[in-house]
Amino acid sequence: MQQDEGPGWRLARDPLRGDYPVLIAGEIWAVELTESEGFLLVEVFTDLVSQYQVQLGELMPQEAVSIEIERQSLWACLEGDRETWSLRLILQGQGPSGFSRGFEVFWPAPAAEEFVTAMRKMWDSLY
Repeated sequence: MQQDEGPGWRLARDPLRGDYPVLIAGEIWAVELTESEGFLLVEVFTDLVSQYQVQLGELMPQEAVSIEIERQSLWACLEGDRETWSLRLILQGQGPSGFSRGFEVFWPAPAAEEFVTAMRKMWDSLY
């Protein structure tokens, strides 16, 4: 079992847990994911952060940015400014990806940044 947590977020992965081995959580909520949903989430969050980093050089000090990505039944949005950002995630059930349930979650700044870093490290350690 792998797990990590910080203020406003928690992440766990236990391959022995059957259908839903990944747990993502915020301050007052938690959702279990399949392994494929977990991998998709890492991919989407990595792409969001990459796009954010590209736009940083173009942002004025007080300017805000909103970046959205939609893949399969997953929609994610990074919102922030030059200093910090938050994440919103929606998984729509019964979409073309075959996911059977839906949810909407949110990580405020700075929990969003810490969560994405921890998730990337956890998945990178698998390979």
